[in-house]
Amino acid sequence: MSKQDGSNRMVSSPDVDDASATILHVDLDAFFATASLIARPDLRGLPVVIGHDSSRSVVTAATYEARRFGVHSAMPMGRALQLCPNAVILEPDFALYQRLSQQTMAILDDFSPSVERLGIDEAFVDVTGARRLLGGAVAIGTRIRERVQAETGLVASVGASSTKFIAKLASGRAKPDGLLVVPADDVLTFLHPQPVSALWGVGERTQEKLERYGLRTVADVAHTSEATLVGWFGAASGRHLHALAWARDVRAVHERPRERSMGHNHTFGHDVTDRDDLRSEILRLGTGVGRRLRAAGAVGRTVTLRVRFHDFRTITRSRTLSDPTDVTRVVVETAWQLLDELDDPTPVRLLGVQMSQLSDPSDAGLLWDDSEDWGSAERAVDAVHDRFGQLAVTPASMLRRERKREDTGG
Repeated sequence: MSKQDGSNRMVSSPDVDDASATILHVDLDAFFATASLIARPDLRGLPVVIGHDSSRSVVTAATYEARRFGVHSAMPMGRALQLCPNAVILEPDFALYQRLSQQTMAILDDFSPSVERLGIDEAFVDVTGARRLLGGAVAIGTRIRERVQAETGLVASVGASSTKFIAKLASGRAKPDGLLVVPADDVLTFLHPQPVSALWGVGERTQEKLERYGLRTVADVAHTSEATLVGWFGAASGRHLHALAWARDVRAVHERPRERSMGHNHTFGHDVTDRDDLRSEILRLGTGVGRRLRAAGAVGRTVTLRVRFHDFRTITRSRTLSDPTDVTRVVVETAWQLLDELDDPTPVRLLGVQMSQLSDPSDAGLLWDDSEDWGSAERAVDAVHDRFGQLAVTPASMLRRERKREDTGG
């Protein structure tokens, strides 16, 4: 969630020239907060903060009304309530967020085959092939926003331009609930007054360094020679900054290719014989596989355990499930079963867990999934990890394993 509060909002007039704007960036406004208010319409227009009602908790999201008090994601809840004492706190519902995200992405797929998802609440859409049938960026962006609102209750802001960089920047300026088209002829007029933080990849440290050199706007960067920027930031970063400052971005919109399998391996620092340690490592590896499956919107059917022994002998054991899944618990328990079936006391130097036979959930033909409750819980944990890091929620057995390693110096 950005700290954008709508105070510098820009939108386009309906008759703007959008012939060159073939790339759209669609971004759901205050996604977690807006989604949470679908079940609480009585709270719309009020400063609402999403998170756990505890001074030790952190803010997951905030409505624009709360943002205007300075509240933003990852802020301690205690600090948020100091800034906005009248804020209403709602518990997050990550299963709801995942469902609404999938609905929104399905809408975008109806407008173009070229949709590049950027997480749960934003995506690029290349509408080059849709213009003849559906019209220009204004018409398509408007229809997308109307369908998202009608079918999900969410609000989408849309930026459109000839490059991904400018389209994404435009959607941020259009928030909340706006559409901003930046024609090719107006790109530099739009871009150059922006602060240096608007450049893709410029974080706080790079911003501070740019400002130490007296560069505060994108125009300042653009009118600094590429050689000077390379001298300050290195070849790759210097050229990147100079190119973006002149709105040069050749990246195309592309759907991320579906992987044929997903897996993780781990080589131990010393050979392992303890079965509990091996099971604990399988838990960690399987957790990573499950999270990757859910992030990619994929399910798999075949679980494979790979074991390399002390003598470098390597074996694999696989099991094909009756139904495809993305549930970590199923992946881990299947891999545990494969381990238990191995009757070999040889010390282990490497373990791997892999899921293959991947497909889209919609193609899997699932009518009923007994593990859906587990899947919903795991998607909630995924969202916490995305926002607050891998250590925010960790299985107790993995924590015990880490403590054991610390105690033994491993």
